[in-house]
Amino acid sequence: MTLTIVSLLPSLQNTNGDAENAAVLAARARWAGLDARVVAVEDPEDLPERVDAVVLGSGSDASLERSREVLLGLHDELRRWGTEGVPILAVGTGWELLSWGIELADGRAIEGLGILAGRAVPRDGRAAGDLVVKASGGLGLLVGFENHARDYVGAEASTLGRVQAGSGNGRGSGQEGVRMGDVIGTHLHGPVLAKNPRLADAMLERACARSGSEYAPGERSVEVDRFAEAARKLQLRAAGVASSADA
Repeated sequence: MTLTIVSLLPSLQNTNGDAENAAVLAARARWAGLDARVVAVEDPEDLPERVDAVVLGSGSDASLERSREVLLGLHDELRRWGTEGVPILAVGTGWELLSWGIELADGRAIEGLGILAGRAVPRDGRAAGDLVVKASGGLGLLVGFENHARDYVGAEASTLGRVQAGSGNGRGSGQEGVRMGDVIGTHLHGPVLAKNPRLADAMLERACARSGSEYAPGERSVEVDRFAEAARKLQLRAAGVASSADA
């Protein structure tokens, strides 16, 4: 069996390289001895017959309406994948488009797909810099950078984790992201899966479990993860977060 990892709208939703999270999943799967491929989906007609994991990156506000238009054509599939336990990672505006909606600074609003609880709302000033999150579900500390002009409200009961450094969802919540089942929305850029292999492996474990196979990180992953860990420690130090909290 070949694991099929879908990268949604990479031509529109890849401002911070987040679409490359799909390549990270595919590489780690191959290093584990599995067959894996990345399928770029720019239109509903591009969808493969089987989908094992989904990545949706972040784009600019200029592409919001076009991206929403395409995603509406995938609404039923996205809802079904979420219900069936297909791991989905949505970052930045990709996450916002899956929410209840997006309120823009000029007073306009863009209706979301309603896949994830909460909505994006304007904030005073831009949040940009290191973001460190103590995630639930045994994921430890997640590191990356944030770069967003909106806060996120309405998902307080189902967040990805607690902010250790940075803004995250904002509004004084001390929380970051949203997690509903196997669907994750986050502000973490990086790409997040390259900097946080534990999260990448959790997605692959879920994808393989659904297909009746097993996933165990390969030797190459262990080697690469040493570099990721060194980069993580540097970022944690710069953010003033003790690496001992990564448990």
